[in-house]
Amino acid sequence: MKTIATFVVLTLGFGAIFAQNPTKADPKTQYTLSGYIKDAASAEELLYVNVWVEPIKTGATSNTYGFYSLTLAEGSYKLTFSYLGYQSITKEIVLNRDTEYNIELQADAQTLQEVEISDKKADHAVREIAMSRLDVPIQQVKKLPALLGEPDIIKTIQTLPGVTSAGEGTSSFYVRGGAADQNLILIDEAPVYDVSHLFGLFSVFNADILKSAELYKGGIPTKYGGRLSSLLEVTTKDGNARQLEAAGSVSTLAAKASLEGPIVKDKASFIVAARRSYVDLLMRQIPDLEGTSVKFHDLNGKVNWKINNNNRFFVSAYTGRDVMRFDDDFQMDWGNKTTSIRWNHLFNERLFANTTLVYSDFDYALEQTDALEGFRWEANQKEYSLKQDFTWFPSPKFTLQFGYQGTYRQFQPGDIQPNGENTIFKPTTLQARYALDQALYMGAEQKISARLAIQYGVRFSLFQNLGPETIYRYNNASDNVNYIISDSIRYKKGQTIASFANPEPRFAARYQLNASSALKFSYNRMVQYIHLISNSTVPIPFNTWSPSSPYLKPQKADQVAMGYFKNLDENTWEFSAEAYYKTSQNITEFADNANIFFNEHIATEFRQGKATSYGLEFLLRRNVGDLRGFVSYTLSKTDVRIPTVNNDQTFPANYDRRHSFNLSMTVDLSPRWSIGGNFTYASGRPITLPTGKYSFGNYEANLYSGRNGYRLPDFHRMDIAATYEPGKNKDRRWKNSWVFGIYNVYNRQNPFSIYTRTKQDDEGNVIGDGTEKEARLVYLFSVLPYVTWSFKF
Repeated sequence: MKTIATFVVLTLGFGAIFAQNPTKADPKTQYTLSGYIKDAASAEELLYVNVWVEPIKTGATSNTYGFYSLTLAEGSYKLTFSYLGYQSITKEIVLNRDTEYNIELQADAQTLQEVEISDKKADHAVREIAMSRLDVPIQQVKKLPALLGEPDIIKTIQTLPGVTSAGEGTSSFYVRGGAADQNLILIDEAPVYDVSHLFGLFSVFNADILKSAELYKGGIPTKYGGRLSSLLEVTTKDGNARQLEAAGSVSTLAAKASLEGPIVKDKASFIVAARRSYVDLLMRQIPDLEGTSVKFHDLNGKVNWKINNNNRFFVSAYTGRDVMRFDDDFQMDWGNKTTSIRWNHLFNERLFANTTLVYSDFDYALEQTDALEGFRWEANQKEYSLKQDFTWFPSPKFTLQFGYQGTYRQFQPGDIQPNGENTIFKPTTLQARYALDQALYMGAEQKISARLAIQYGVRFSLFQNLGPETIYRYNNASDNVNYIISDSIRYKKGQTIASFANPEPRFAARYQLNASSALKFSYNRMVQYIHLISNSTVPIPFNTWSPSSPYLKPQKADQVAMGYFKNLDENTWEFSAEAYYKTSQNITEFADNANIFFNEHIATEFRQGKATSYGLEFLLRRNVGDLRGFVSYTLSKTDVRIPTVNNDQTFPANYDRRHSFNLSMTVDLSPRWSIGGNFTYASGRPITLPTGKYSFGNYEANLYSGRNGYRLPDFHRMDIAATYEPGKNKDRRWKNSWVFGIYNVYNRQNPFSIYTRTKQDDEGNVIGDGTEKEARLVYLFSVLPYVTWSFKF
């Protein structure tokens, strides 16, 4: 604690020093050019815009708030601002003093006065140091085929190289051999713990409110931590600061609407978006489904206020919920709530600071309404965070990021209350668990020469499992059936039960072979202190999380990756090939035949071991022109070895897929019509199946093979969609479009799950003496046509 507190004080002190005395190599000849880059139509800040400086052939990139800074020698320069989906522009600038230069980019061919339009395409993928980072093009996602007409960035992410899914109709994704809980998913810097709607058929992200989505599979900056495998950073729109706009859509599954506009023109704006499914309304019309209801809703909101060019405030919030009711007497509901309050402050043209307060809450409930067996079970996880981040731009060749992050966590695994006059249930509450998670970090980006650039830094994390809690001591703790409680210790509120500290070094390098190709390398050490308590790959809401503790060590992973990046045809095409190798320690699994349902002594069910993942990833992508899209292929393997599990033998992870191939394209046929298509193929994932059964007295039990000893059939599917935009007129406020699509064009019956039963004939009659078993596959979707109407004015 003292170390962390000292760092915070020093960090704030350094910030003040940098603010008062910005370092310059030669104050007489060095000046700083800085500003914000915006969308010309809405005044939205644009993140990750490429700023290229001639003739010195160096540059910068705007940060997640659209701010850039360049310190250059006095003189004349030609600056090119380029961003995917926007018209690149070039501007001549004479730098003879510190200059604030804000610029606006047009999303179409309209030009700004006093600028030179550049036909130079962005080659950021080659020039940037970061590797294993992919952006998700939101506008292209909206034109791609979607399940029941609902565009979903998670479904697009599942088609990227190095990413796999658990199966059809799920929102879980697995990155480079990591489990689903090893992905850090942020919306406006707030973590989301369950991204699924309708058990994973759709995600919580409403595409209409999203500004950007970036997936890091490796090369993760020191600013981020807490997960082993990946970072998905989702940013929502700030709201149009110049005019009021409304938009909405009606699809086969859901309806949604959004409203955005200025509160004070060019100073403050807002955006709000809502989405609701109406499956429950349709189900009411079916007599056989009386009393059954399935629905979800989302609500996003954001307000931002620019006090002046040095101070900006943002407040963003999200809430979403699923409710499933069966036969009027059983209900499941779950949802997320997040709030982020952010303050951007410019100490000067070189020092940028961001202060963030975050609240996140994930909860779920099961309710049975019955006189004898009525109950309501509730569980949740909450966290409260403070983040203080600084970025210092001393020169175009050196950037420094540093800061502090602290999170207080509360885990409530279960609270049961009776729900019925004569119910057999009694009030029962599992112990809540608490933790304090802190980190300090420092990372630098340095251009050594025109060809070589590096990123390096370290994150130091400190995790404390806190009271109040009773910790039990066990004899035979590794035996989840015959353990004996030998002692217990009661810890008071705020008292440290266990603490863990870990350095997390990061390094990345880029060597540019020529103007269109580069080699890259990265190394990451990641540590994860919280663990998902689940034994299923199917996304169900009643999975709980647990902090690292005396019986649960933090998970750790080391990953190295190398890649070759090449731009083709004047940067029209991007090609990359990456190889990675990752080793993980303290990977959490459960003992064979584990009991995880409302278990006060779940510590006896944990088993921790090692995992090894490695693979090759290939991506060919076209981002400009009438034809856009990508082709990806991944060859990978993930093995796990857990003491006492599977007889101490290595077994494949249940999300291990050896081959994965994806093709995703959109083509603009005319100003009004475009078509899109997806094709996906993946090897079958491993499963554990019973191979027989045995009897012990009057008890019969299944006899299982080795863990994940079988594989489901291979997965493949094709989808197509056509988008029609009538009356395409740039001067018209009212705009609408239609999307007509077919999901699973050739009616592939892809397995969703599998179960075993006594072998039967086609009429349901038992075959033989009833001892022979057979496996049955469960399929979700056949051919599904859909239509979506969207509007904007």
